[in-house]
Amino acid sequence: QVQLIESGGGLVQAGDSLRLSCAASGRTFSSYAMGWFRQAPGKERESVAVISWSGGVTYYADSVKGRFRIFRDNSENTVNLQMNSLKPEDTAVYYCAASPKGFTTTLRDYKVWGPGTQVTVSS
Repeated sequence: QVQLIESGGGLVQAGDSLRLSCAASGRTFSSYAMGWFRQAPGKERESVAVISWSGGVTYYADSVKGRFRIFRDNSENTVNLQMNSLKPEDTAVYYCAASPKGFTTTLRDYKVWGPGTQVTVSS
């Protein structure tokens, strides 16, 4: 069973960058698709970026394309989200999640979730 813990959130100004990291425990990490999701107050949780088990396939929400980058290191059991040109609308709790499927963008396929990390972008 994979367990996840996020880090790297914080308070930044619009235009700044942040890197979120997710550390995973468990021997099967490298076979899981990994994703970053976010939930703003009063809104549903949404997909931000997803990466396949090998790292060879990625998906980005339209709202973050060109600004965010997801990448993983299976030797270190980590998946990261580099966030550039942050906007106030990026403010949310960001969650790392794992799916036993090799690649999926469907939120309900993600069975293991971290506790989340807050990202706040001021204007």
